[in-house]
Amino acid sequence: MAQNTEPQPDPARANAQPAPAPSDDIWTKCPTCKEIAFRKEVERNLNVCPKCGHHFRLTVSQRLAITVDRGSWREMFSELAIGDPLKFVDSRPYTKRMAQARETSGRNDAVVVGAAAIEDRPLALAIMDFEFMGGSMGVVVGEKIARLFDFAARRGLPVVVFVASGGARMQEGALSLMQMAKTSAAIARLRDARLPYISVMCDPTTGGVAASFAMLGDLNIAEPGALIGFAGRRVSKQTVNQELPEDFQRAEFLLAHGMLDAIVPRHQMRFTLSRLLTMLARRHPRRIRK
Repeated sequence: MAQNTEPQPDPARANAQPAPAPSDDIWTKCPTCKEIAFRKEVERNLNVCPKCGHHFRLTVSQRLAITVDRGSWREMFSELAIGDPLKFVDSRPYTKRMAQARETSGRNDAVVVGAAAIEDRPLALAIMDFEFMGGSMGVVVGEKIARLFDFAARRGLPVVVFVASGGARMQEGALSLMQMAKTSAAIARLRDARLPYISVMCDPTTGGVAASFAMLGDLNIAEPGALIGFAGRRVSKQTVNQELPEDFQRAEFLLAHGMLDAIVPRHQMRFTLSRLLTMLARRHPRRIRK
């Protein structure tokens, strides 16, 4: 693990504008309505099915491209990495799984954090990468999230986190579970500084991530249809020994039962975050600054 020092932003990264990942397949099939559409048409629609509104999962680059102001993104703590503290082996050694994930994604772990702006409103931002081992939370993910909250507290910035995760990473055992407490403590420090935290839950948000920083926002919002919950549907059904509603653990179910503040479609997300940051800046005009 790298030393606990705050890295300087990379100017090259700051001026780079992410682009959607290319694909050779010109068609895509919606898993909800089963309709087939041109992939480019779906991408132009912010990766939302034009027929039924199903929200496809986004890459980190795609999320940045549609969310933050051009040229405002400055990634931090990108050098943090971990080896194999438990020498974990299942069907493959943990080191080989990590090497493949790093080669495919071009990053060290399942979250990117940094500073950005939305409609000229500065913020600290984290985006989880579900393509990196299911967005699972290990030591590096917890450390980067905690450092981001502490950075925001020092700079007087609000925090927005886009969550997409299968939960704590089993290959790091109890070390991954400790990140639940670490991130929660960092959120408490941000709250002591009277700075806001907005959690945006995407599909899926589950396990130890859902049970920690994902559900601790001052405002908890979600994309339509996002799967959100701790245990899976089968385990929950066996635990309560009864049939569960069809929309159980979906964003709409959580909103109806008071566990979310809002469901925000992707086309409205940037505008909604801009409005919320503006209102919160008025609430704390001396704390939030560029």
